[in-house]
Amino acid sequence: MPTIPSFGGLRGRGSSRLNRVQPPIPVPLSAYVVDCAVYLDGKRQPGRWTHSAAIEDVRGRGEGFVWIGLHEPDSEQIQGIAETFGLHELAVEDAVHAHQRPKLERYDDTLFMVFRTVRYVEHESPTTANEIVESGELMAFLGPDFIITVRHGNHSGLARLRRDLDADPETLKPGPAAVLHAIADHVVDHFLDVTDRIEDDIDEMETQVFAPRSPVTSEQIYLMKREVLELRRAVMPLATPLRRLSEGYTRLIPDEVRSYFRNVHDHLTNVSERVAGFDELLTTLVDATLAKITLQLNSDMRKITAWAAIIAVPTALAGIYGMNFDFMPELHWRYGYPMIVSVILGLCLLLYRIFRKNRWL
Repeated sequence: MPTIPSFGGLRGRGSSRLNRVQPPIPVPLSAYVVDCAVYLDGKRQPGRWTHSAAIEDVRGRGEGFVWIGLHEPDSEQIQGIAETFGLHELAVEDAVHAHQRPKLERYDDTLFMVFRTVRYVEHESPTTANEIVESGELMAFLGPDFIITVRHGNHSGLARLRRDLDADPETLKPGPAAVLHAIADHVVDHFLDVTDRIEDDIDEMETQVFAPRSPVTSEQIYLMKREVLELRRAVMPLATPLRRLSEGYTRLIPDEVRSYFRNVHDHLTNVSERVAGFDELLTTLVDATLAKITLQLNSDMRKITAWAAIIAVPTALAGIYGMNFDFMPELHWRYGYPMIVSVILGLCLLLYRIFRKNRWL
């Protein structure tokens, strides 16, 4: 198995052997290669292949293609593949460092396409979850006789997809473009699944927002809105690359495959419209939550004002009769105290009934 040579540092003059910088141990290329296979007439050929032996066999036959899958390679590990397949250095840099938006770029006879992958994070309730959507990246280099996929993240594996395609050679007969279509369809299917499950969460949150004693706060709705934004960043930019592939952007996509890209683009359009609707609905829920809080504050203020008015009656009468004047009405009357207490209770009861009638209490 080929390795990428590495070089240690050089000793300076007068340095001892103890200070010599040891060269790092070379890491085999297979540490980053998930799978490497040769396909002839849509059928996977037996045996284990290196990337150089695989493309040499395909080009020697003049037919077939190579499919290589990589998982988070670094620049040194991917360099050998880049040189063998003639990959552009800018595309290789994007594939290594990731953090790219979905896009499609053409470099001579090679296409470079970036997908953002998403995964739904299981949780008990959307009002208690800290993360709902987890994202990753998937890049694809497409050539006339090869396709190289580079994956970032642990949830976007293509092992099951490859097994399904290996079991259906007819699908792979058009060549590497059929693999690119299968990957695009695989990614968009995951978009649909995540969208369905987020829709259920939003429906649950909407029900709780309008419940009498809602536990949902504007911060929780904002968190859901941020997760929808994460999904939107993966979905929306992919529309243009898929449309270009379905419209004959490059001869690397045969006519029989181009129509399938149109179907994937239609599914993506459906997802995009639903995600845009989620964003608008969550914005409405935020406004409704704030309006509900404002109404609750107004209701609380009315109750506080009503009770303050009721309490003001005994406070005023007690304050008046707390004055130290010698000549005040009813001071020396035997029934003065019961009368004042009765007046206080009567006025408080009257105010209470008035406020209850006006729904302040």
